[in-house]
Amino acid sequence: MDTREIARQFAGRMIAHRNKLAGKTEDALLVQFALHQAAEAIGQQQADHKQAATTALSHWDGTTSDRFERRSDRLGRQLRVTGEASRAGEGIVADTTAALSAGHANASRIVEEYVTRASQALDAGLAASGAGAPAALAQAIATASDLEKQYTRESITNLRTVHTQLKEAAQRLRALEREIEHDGVVDPNRRRNRPEGGRGDGGRGDGKGGNRPERVRKILSEARGEIGTRENPPGSNRNPYGPTAAWCSSFATAMWRRAGVDIPILPFTGDVYEWGQEHGKAYGRNNLDEVRPGDVLLFGTGPSSPSTSTHIGIVEKVENGMVTLIEGNSGDQVQRNTHRLSGATFYGGVHP
Repeated sequence: MDTREIARQFAGRMIAHRNKLAGKTEDALLVQFALHQAAEAIGQQQADHKQAATTALSHWDGTTSDRFERRSDRLGRQLRVTGEASRAGEGIVADTTAALSAGHANASRIVEEYVTRASQALDAGLAASGAGAPAALAQAIATASDLEKQYTRESITNLRTVHTQLKEAAQRLRALEREIEHDGVVDPNRRRNRPEGGRGDGGRGDGKGGNRPERVRKILSEARGEIGTRENPPGSNRNPYGPTAAWCSSFATAMWRRAGVDIPILPFTGDVYEWGQEHGKAYGRNNLDEVRPGDVLLFGTGPSSPSTSTHIGIVEKVENGMVTLIEGNSGDQVQRNTHRLSGATFYGGVHP
């Protein structure tokens, strides 16, 4: 009997925390690199602009040259502000990457320590013989369970520490955004308010235009095609959609990705809700009348941890106060389930 594999099953929540931090670390590295490239490009653009303006003014003497020079100087200042903000943003994200890397390393340590100690306890229980063997095994399982609670608390604390650091970094980045809000080169407010793809609905489409109906059909087609897919082997959490961990969220985000939704594979359900908040597509338990086919619904009381955000499903149908979901990791497989559409069951949902 592989006691380490058994211990890893006990450690499902801790492994989900570790995987969550791994994904966010990768994302932060990509953002850091993008900001570095932006700063370099803007710096080069500033130098090219200065050289071109100097060349033009050296051959231009007239009543309009002064006005051109003033406009040129203003653009140069705007480029400088934006370039400095990009470099500052790169530094903030570098700090965030370091915090995420440290958090991921700590999460990995927590998982490894727990698996080692729990498997040792299970080995000892299995090694017992005679009349006391059943009691020894029961005690070993109880020890592994108690250790799981202890290490999961530590893992949640680690996750919350990193989350606090991410919130602080987001505040610093928003302050930078305000600095360049009206610099004439980058205008975040205008960018946010501009309809995506020429639509005025935040990119979701309204059924009269855009791509929502097509996307919904694709999501549901992909999800229905997976019904019956099981873990292999049973009880292992090994699945074809994401990491070996509780996989209902990996399944949901994988189906969205197949339909063209720009979302990473997110093994933790709470991350899907936070993604929806960041993209203006989330709604809470008081607005469940917004539920539409293709959405995801989140089970539990909130997105803060696996104990409060417990499950997720893709909406197939809403009718007469009931909602039919296609759910991954439901009875160790992908299956269709129907629930009452209630805030007592769901804390919110997200449009694709």
